[in-house]
Amino acid sequence: MSSDRNVEQLLAYEQIRQLASRYALALDSRDLLALVALFVDDVAVAGATIGRDALRAEFDRSLREVQRTFLLVGTHVIDLVDDDTAIGSVYCKGEIQVGERWIHQAILYTDRYARRAGRWLFVRRVHRLWYGADVGVNPLTLAAANWPEHHDGMGTVPEQWPTWRAFWNPEDER
Repeated sequence: MSSDRNVEQLLAYEQIRQLASRYALALDSRDLLALVALFVDDVAVAGATIGRDALRAEFDRSLREVQRTFLLVGTHVIDLVDDDTAIGSVYCKGEIQVGERWIHQAILYTDRYARRAGRWLFVRRVHRLWYGADVGVNPLTLAAANWPEHHDGMGTVPEQWPTWRAFWNPEDER
């Protein structure tokens, strides 16, 4: 295998890994424009709809069922099928606020990727669950941490992100 081919494969692996990390950050910050930009423009969405606008509407609907989310991307196995397609499995540890509950999840994302116009994107991302359970100490009940004064307590994320604030209070960001 030529060194150029090796470099191309390494770049593909890294660009695909970045997709999973960018997905987590965009989802947690409720940056729906950045989130849907990680998918092919003709992405298939539930209900037999197609496209990023439909995907954005689906994310908007589903993310309003939860409040805070925290996705930590872990193991990521990528198999390059050919120069422009790949499949992958991504382990993810999630923490999710659902009303007054704080839930932790062990997630497996099964992904299909495509390179379009030189950029790797999700074709499909399926969320599979090992488990979801209440966390022992609910962080929503903690006093403010006032970092760096205290190491424990509620922090300032996700409220510090403008996209988070706009998602929940669109009239405040105009």
